[in-house]
Amino acid sequence: MTSSPLLAAVDGLPAQSVAVTDDRGEHRWEALRSRSTRGASRLGQLAPQDHGPDGPRVGMLVAPGADWVAVWLSILRAGGIAVPLSPAYPDREIASLLTDADASALVVSPGLERPDLGIDLPQTTTTEVLAKRSAPLAHPVSTSRHSDTAMLLYTSGTTGRPKGVRLTHDALLHQAQLLQRAWKLGPSTVLLHALPLHHMHGVAIALLPCLLAGGRAVLHPRFEATRVWEGLSRANTFMGVPTMYHRLLGTFDEADEATRKGWAKGAANLALATSGSAALPARQAGRWRAIAGTIPLERYGMTEIGVGCSNPHAVNGRQVGSVGPPLPTFELRLITDDGDSQQGPGEVWLRGPSIFTAYWRRPDATAEAFSGDWFKTGDTAERADDGTLRLLGRTSIDILKSGGYKLSALEIEEVLREHDAVSDVAVVGLPDQIWGQRVVAAVVSRPGQAAACCGELLRPWAKERLAAYKVPRAFVVMDALPTNAVGKVVKPAVIKLLLAQGTADEA
Repeated sequence: MTSSPLLAAVDGLPAQSVAVTDDRGEHRWEALRSRSTRGASRLGQLAPQDHGPDGPRVGMLVAPGADWVAVWLSILRAGGIAVPLSPAYPDREIASLLTDADASALVVSPGLERPDLGIDLPQTTTTEVLAKRSAPLAHPVSTSRHSDTAMLLYTSGTTGRPKGVRLTHDALLHQAQLLQRAWKLGPSTVLLHALPLHHMHGVAIALLPCLLAGGRAVLHPRFEATRVWEGLSRANTFMGVPTMYHRLLGTFDEADEATRKGWAKGAANLALATSGSAALPARQAGRWRAIAGTIPLERYGMTEIGVGCSNPHAVNGRQVGSVGPPLPTFELRLITDDGDSQQGPGEVWLRGPSIFTAYWRRPDATAEAFSGDWFKTGDTAERADDGTLRLLGRTSIDILKSGGYKLSALEIEEVLREHDAVSDVAVVGLPDQIWGQRVVAAVVSRPGQAAACCGELLRPWAKERLAAYKVPRAFVVMDALPTNAVGKVVKPAVIKLLLAQGTADEA
């Protein structure tokens, strides 16, 4: 157990400054800290004290807003480990994650109760109970000693079973301070926040850097494109994922001219708009620049590292298709079959103080993920002469091996998205005895354009822009691509769907 610099940073913020705005109004730090102290005392009664050095794990099924921040702080003050969960998860998934975390308590928002999880969970309480002003139900909890681990965030499971990532108090604070400097976040920052709060992007990349910089987070209960557009005029910072930008642009196109003019003014006044969690298509970046005047700032991050690389805050230094150079305190290597490479392509290895410590109770997975103190990200990238990084995709699923060639699925997708009939696309490799992997494009068409997305029309168009060996051998039109909670395409699910239905349209 160690002292918490993270809580010390929170407690040093001005008591009367507004930390959070939600659907119930403005919430100042004084009130949030008071609530979290009461909540910690109540959690001290709920969570068993014989948990050992790890600290009790407390599940959070809490709607975005001031309640979420207060409950999270309550858990940390009680010496526990927060396990954020998504209200969108079905009972089975929530039960599985709580069981994996060996959670001793669950805090829920009213209306989000799950009475039939089917697991032996010792205690469940609500945000209302934790916030009560009556005398504490348990002995006061010491706020000077805490578990090293502040939070278990579960990986999205896009390439395998979700793993609990142990994030320490020190790592979360370091990451927040790193992004505050890189992205110029401060007391004047007003973040429009519509990301999920069970995910690294929403919690440790967006919310915490803003709050710990003394800024204000305007927390939306969910992403709604029209509401985000309307809220941009009252914010100066927005952080999203490509799916959000896709929906924002589609909603913008459907609006009348006067509405578009007002929305564009709000977007143009943003000091910062970022995109992450997946590659931002160049077409979307260009569309956003036409509206807001600048392309979104792209960066490279994942649950295990936070943000490791970033384009500069200065708009004239950003590059479409690049995630920028490593941030200060991060070291980066590109590893090929022959060892280190200056330019790659190679697997990205990183080390630095904000990288996670271990997967929760998965020593084999932890050992496999590290080489000494270098974290093996599983992503393949290449480095330009100026030190900036260009991602080529997940080594395991986006780097395809077909006919003796190594292909980047992301490169092929980027080209296909340039076609006017294509709304979205996922390129995957299916097992093939002759080719090793047969490259297949699962295409989502724009409204009324499905016929134009067949292989007969897309293939010759693609051959004009790609080397022949990179052109998919099959094109399959789908109504939608399966995605996770932050809108990232789940490619194993795409492969499963394609294998189940077979792929016609073979070249």
